[in-house]
Amino acid sequence: MATAEEVAKAAERRDIRDRWFLSAPALLIIFLAATGPLLIVLVYSFLTPGAYGDVKWQFSTDAWTSVLLERDIFDDTLSLAAAHVTIFLRSIKLAVVTTIATLALGFPTAYFMATRSEKTRDLWLFLITIPFWTNLLIRTFAVLQIIRNEGIINTILLKLGIISAPIQILYTDTAILIGMAYVYLPLMVLPIYASMEKLDFRLVEAGYDLYATRFKVLRKIIFPLVKPGVIAGSILVFIPALGAYVTPSVLGGGKNMMLSNLIELQFGQGRNWPLGSALSITVMLIVMVALLAYVRNAGKSGVRHG
Repeated sequence: MATAEEVAKAAERRDIRDRWFLSAPALLIIFLAATGPLLIVLVYSFLTPGAYGDVKWQFSTDAWTSVLLERDIFDDTLSLAAAHVTIFLRSIKLAVVTTIATLALGFPTAYFMATRSEKTRDLWLFLITIPFWTNLLIRTFAVLQIIRNEGIINTILLKLGIISAPIQILYTDTAILIGMAYVYLPLMVLPIYASMEKLDFRLVEAGYDLYATRFKVLRKIIFPLVKPGVIAGSILVFIPALGAYVTPSVLGGGKNMMLSNLIELQFGQGRNWPLGSALSITVMLIVMVALLAYVRNAGKSGVRHG
């Protein structure tokens, strides 16, 4: 006869098998809906572009070569693709500056919210989440109405006599930066607020009792304790800002392209699906590097505070 231990092990094995059977449909859907399209894009990046879009099933690495290089039509030599490099640098620059701008605005906002009473705190949290109720395109058009030549900013400045002619903000990198900072600001505020809410403010009071300046208290006490929230917020802003499509299209006017616009161009008018696929995978790799950096920093912070 089987011992009690053997019976228990058999029951455990059946339980594990049943769990796998029950979760198999969900795992299959996740694989087909998430991993499947990524594999298709990866395969397309190693194929030859068709004459009118689509792909030819012929292996080629030209798409990956064309990400940063371009081939001369006369002597077939390779040189740096200045347009692609400019778009890459602009996208990374705007994503980084957007992250810094949202951090500069979001940190004091989160601190203000965390230092309110619990009842008032909930109200401020509710107000921060209101922009998520509105479609991204509508919010972007709202920014357009504010910064255009006949918009609110220029109208007020003209009436006050500060300027004699409208300032050209729309269809510039500045317009894209303003739009993305507005759109992604809540994504910076919420993680920092979540860390700030757990902060023991008695430590801040102790710092002041020891005659530390406000800046020293911020640098030595507050910031190290809320650093995980800052890192999380920075990642949440940087990743969508790097791949933003709607905001650069509306506020950039097609003149100041970013990576997402370049990818859309290859799948549309450019009819070069392999290059569009290679660019998409490149953006994904940049995002993965950013996520790995976040996980590594978060892990180190956790070990230090643990």
